[in-house]
Amino acid sequence: MKILITGATGGYGNYTLKKLLQLVPKNEIIALARNQEKAQKLEDQGVAVRIANYDDPQTLNTAFQGVTRLLFVSSSEIDKRQAQHQNIIAAAQKNGISYIAYTSFGEADTSTSPLAVDHAYTEKLILASGIEHTFLRNNWYLENEASLVAAALKTEKFVHAGGDGKAGWGLKREFAEIGARAVSGKFNFPSILEVGGPLLTYQQLADALANVTDKKLAINATDAQASAKFLEDNADLPKNAAEFSASSQEIVKSGSLAIEPDDMIKYLGHPLTPIEDAVKELFVS
Repeated sequence: MKILITGATGGYGNYTLKKLLQLVPKNEIIALARNQEKAQKLEDQGVAVRIANYDDPQTLNTAFQGVTRLLFVSSSEIDKRQAQHQNIIAAAQKNGISYIAYTSFGEADTSTSPLAVDHAYTEKLILASGIEHTFLRNNWYLENEASLVAAALKTEKFVHAGGDGKAGWGLKREFAEIGARAVSGKFNFPSILEVGGPLLTYQQLADALANVTDKKLAINATDAQASAKFLEDNADLPKNAAEFSASSQEIVKSGSLAIEPDDMIKYLGHPLTPIEDAVKELFVS
């Protein structure tokens, strides 16, 4: 058996690789990287690496040769994503890959969120391919809130545009651990898995932050424009990055992430890290 991890040099992919190395022999694992520079660190660890680009079907076809199971980390290039994902699935079919674990979006097939469109498209491609699969419908990484938390700790003001919306925040490393377990072939996984933590509001996230830092945070639920300005002024973000972060908060407000997770203990093998412990791990030194 050969297991290939795409995006292996990125955050989620690298976490997955580390966990997979604990589950299967190293000689069964192949990491995919965009170029030799990115590949070198993994090769120095004795991990087999193949070079390919989501834009280039020929390199993908070569990289996928002999692969049995694929962890498919979705592209971050939104304007190119559908074409790139089409290339991935075509290469998987051509090379007889038997299983795909794909990092998708919550309730992608029915969600009205603009973020779900490309994932729904990709899920349809995988379904049409006939390849056995698990759609890992990841909720929201707690890491997405790093700028908001940094600004809150600096000013003791927790300014957000999330309203009363809820998200299933979790640590990226634990979402990736689920991906590793899925693609390892050692555990039974369903064709669709809603991955996430207990549903919380920004108010509850702020309470968790206050509890682990002993800070009294003034909560200000506002609009995206004001949230972006706050981040720009207090989190050292350029305007476009601040606006993007604030728009992510609006996704929470919309209710698109208020999706009850499946049994995480069953698929992770242990409980998710409680929110206060997760906040402390990421944001409190």
